[in-house]
Order: sequence, then structure tokens, then C-alpha cells
Amino acid sequence: MPTQTKPSVVLDSAISKELKQIAEKIYADKRITPEEGLLLYEQGELGFLGTLANYVREKKNGDYVYFNRNFHIEPTNICVFDCKFCSYSRLLKQKDGIWELSEDEIIEKVKSYDGKPITEVHIVGGVHPKMGLMYFANLIKKIKEIRPDIHVKAFTAVELEYMCRKAKVSYEEGLKILKEHGQDSLPGGGAEIFDEIVRKQICEDKCTANEWLEIHETAHKLGMPSNATILYGHVETFANRIDHMNRLRTLQDKTNGFNTFIPLKFRNKENQMSNIAEVSVIEDLRNYAISRIFMDNFPHIKAYWPMIGRNTAQISLSFGVNDIDGTIDDSTKIYTMAGAEEQNPALTTQELIELIKQVNRIPIERDTLYNVINNFS
Repeated sequence: MPTQTKPSVVLDSAISKELKQIAEKIYADKRITPEEGLLLYEQGELGFLGTLANYVREKKNGDYVYFNRNFHIEPTNICVFDCKFCSYSRLLKQKDGIWELSEDEIIEKVKSYDGKPITEVHIVGGVHPKMGLMYFANLIKKIKEIRPDIHVKAFTAVELEYMCRKAKVSYEEGLKILKEHGQDSLPGGGAEIFDEIVRKQICEDKCTANEWLEIHETAHKLGMPSNATILYGHVETFANRIDHMNRLRTLQDKTNGFNTFIPLKFRNKENQMSNIAEVSVIEDLRNYAISRIFMDNFPHIKAYWPMIGRNTAQISLSFGVNDIDGTIDDSTKIYTMAGAEEQNPALTTQELIELIKQVNRIPIERDTLYNVINNFS
């Protein structure tokens, strides 16, 4: 990694004393407090935050930008839960716009990647009342029989909570079953906002914040790493965002089991919160930057390019982000149905490499656990 030169933002007379003190802490590799994180949200201008976040990002990851070759499987959008922000799921009683893949259809999709250098399959979807723990355990086993080398990253904590509750097993027992059948890690979805008041307003019937955290802590103890997310830009406050990140930071101190933190932007198309305006690209970049600054024990910050668009993803690489997810290589619908910029989210490996090189970063193909596969410098 290159030697870091401290930016001179602390010399800017327009910056308040409090913000300068936060900058000095960051340059001294000291952790900022939740109160200081909140002050960054309330007073931090985009350029100031970007300078600090880029300093942290380059100190941790140099000019590297990570991506992987992956594909998504979304078994169904039928869901027992009614999240107000969701444009993707449908209740079982609804007839329009639903899908439910059969096991054979899922297996055929996996087989369609025979001979291709895919390293990860990402499996998430609606919480279907008839697709239980053993159904998915056996499905993963069959996937591994077809592609023993592929990393299976599957099921949000929301899906896992429901699976374990229906199967009448503990989280540990349920995760052990899935691991024994071939599941390797967990994605970070379903976290939304941990604040109980906000959660009651936007996703009252799904798993609680404490259940989400307990499931990920249990997975980490079993040797199953995971990711973490936040859904920002709706009814939450800056204080809610900091509280959310602080709970994750505290768990990471305990387990060191999170690979990456992924801020997810609320999109307002075709859902029950469509009356709420989306935040600006400037706020997106501010949020990435503060995430990188505050989440000091997370090695990586990811921008999910299909959700924010490839242009904003490029800009985010100067605001703390060092991962832009993968080739996706499918018609994943979770964000396209909510109005994301990318309506057909697929990029070839070469397109991803060029996207990264255009902003003078070094493309690194990784596996799910951030082991380097190819350096495209």
C-alpha cells in the first residue's frame, strides 16, 4: 500500500474547531465517537468528508477496487412480510407480478454457468411460507454437487429467522444445518434501520434488530462470515444512522466476522413509501464517506452499482468506497423494481475493469472473502 500523506483540511479556516478535532483523530488512527459521527452528518460538507474518507480508504486498501464474478438467484418474490419500502415482494394472496422458481429451474440456472469462472452464487428472495429450512439446505447441497468450488452466500437474517422459527430450531442449529449442507456465508440484507421506532414504522412484522444481530453473531461464531447493510434516505434521522452503524461496529469488535458494509439507498418507486422523496447523489456520497470514517473496524465499504448506477459508483470510489460488488450477470429485481438506475444490471468483467480504470483505481477480482484472484493493474 502507498504511504499516506495527511490532507490539509485541518488548515482550512472555514472548518469549525470541532470538525478539525475530528479530522485530527482520524489522522491519528483514533476511533470517533457516535457524537462525533453525528456531527459529521450535521455539519460535514461533501469535500471535507470526501477528503477524510478517501484518506481512510487509501490507508486501508490503497487504490484497489474489488469486484467478483457472481450471479444471483431469487427463488421467489412471494413474502409473508409487508415491508413498506419494498417494491419487490408480493403477498401469497396477490396474483399479479409474482414468481416462484421450482427447484429444477434453480438447478438449471446454476448449470447454465458450467465452464464459466463464476466464484459466488448469491441467494436471497422473499420469505415464502412453503420454502423451509430443509428445502433450502437440500437445494444448497445440490448446488454444491454441481459446482463444489462455488461460494454459496445465502439468506438474509430475515429469511433465516423465519426458517428457524418454522423449523422449531435455534439459530445455531439452523445455521449448522445450512453450513453442513454447503452454505458458506450470509449476505447483509434485512438490517434496514435498527432503531425500534423506525423499524416499527417501515417493517414492523419482520425480525427485530436484536434478532438480526444475534443471527449474524451466531454465524460468525460458527465460522460463517457475513456482510452488513443499512437502508438510508427515508424516514430515519442522522442519529438513527449513527446508532445503526454503532451497533454493527460494536458487534464487529466482538466477532470480527463482517467482510464489508453496504449502504443501500431507499428507492421510492412502486412501494408504500412512494410519497417520500429520494435523497440526492450528494447525500449518497456523504453517507458513503461517513460510513467509511465511522466503521473503522470494517475492512471494506461497498457501493452496490446496480442500485445507484455505474456513474455514481465511479464517483463513490473517491468517497470511501473500495468495492462495487460483482458482474451480477442476471436480471436481479430487488432494486430495479424500486426504480434503480440500472434496469438490466449486468456488466462483463471487462466492462467492470474499464469502469474502475477510468477513475484511476486498480481493479482487483476477488473471491467472496476478499482473496485476490486477479490484479488488473
